[in-house]
Amino acid sequence: MFRKQIKVLDCTIRDGGLINNHNFDHRFVREVYKAISTSGVDYMEMGYKNSKKLFSTEEYGLWKFCDDEEIKRVIEGIKSKTKISVMVDVGRVDIEEVKPASESPVDMIRVATYVKDIDKAIFMANHFAEKDYETTINIMAISRDQGAELEEALHQVEQESKIKALYIVDSFGALYQEPVERLIKLAKGILKTREVGFHGHNHQQLAFSNTIESIIHGANYLDATIYGIGRAAGNCPLELLIGFLKNPKFDLRPILDIISNELVPLRNKIEWGYIIPYAISGMMNEHPRAAMALRNSDKKENYREFYESLVNANLD
Repeated sequence: MFRKQIKVLDCTIRDGGLINNHNFDHRFVREVYKAISTSGVDYMEMGYKNSKKLFSTEEYGLWKFCDDEEIKRVIEGIKSKTKISVMVDVGRVDIEEVKPASESPVDMIRVATYVKDIDKAIFMANHFAEKDYETTINIMAISRDQGAELEEALHQVEQESKIKALYIVDSFGALYQEPVERLIKLAKGILKTREVGFHGHNHQQLAFSNTIESIIHGANYLDATIYGIGRAAGNCPLELLIGFLKNPKFDLRPILDIISNELVPLRNKIEWGYIIPYAISGMMNEHPRAAMALRNSDKKENYREFYESLVNANLD
């Protein structure tokens, strides 16, 4: 699969940070940046740009806040064409404290939102666009918002926003190929002047295949993480996506090296990937927080009890 319009964004540090409260050290982030740069991936997302008034710097690591100076320390001296991205959540960032793009190492700001907050997301994305950042809006939990409100939100994005791309985000890893096809076609049909992107989670081992499905139907902005690292079951593995795209600008070898040298040892310390409780939460179209709590309990392998607890909760 080769299409020159396709852009790949690596969110290893941002999504991986959801496992360890964003406590990656500079050395690790720099090694990821070097690998991503050498591999030819278009964007690397460093983390969130959240307000320190809302989140404690004692509880969370550097990549919860993505201060420009910390990013500069990581990328200093490395020649790279890879652009830097950060993510902001609606209501969790002091937008006036974000410097203009000309004064920042950041190239892109992605605004994460739910359908109900699309007004706020458009306002924020436009604010950052006016500061000369590339911008996207990422609609989370899309598996629970597929009706008229979503269509209305897409029309509003097309008419009112200055974003570069609109992402469909399968936050719960609940989507199968048919709804991915329908959602991408829906977005492409409404967003005549915007690109469409896809961000998949791997609860049912479908993040990669759903990403392929999104490509088939015209999505050109694609998210992935090295070795699939991310909250709960993780994300579409970057190494699989690069292998599939067949684009000569991508080089798989640096990604294989960093998996061997950094991600495999890390996987022995913190847990992510396909595990039955995450699969169950995906089947039930539920946020993985309950499954994550189970994995941190003394009943971590009691799969049937966990399944029945979700079934019974949905019957209430």
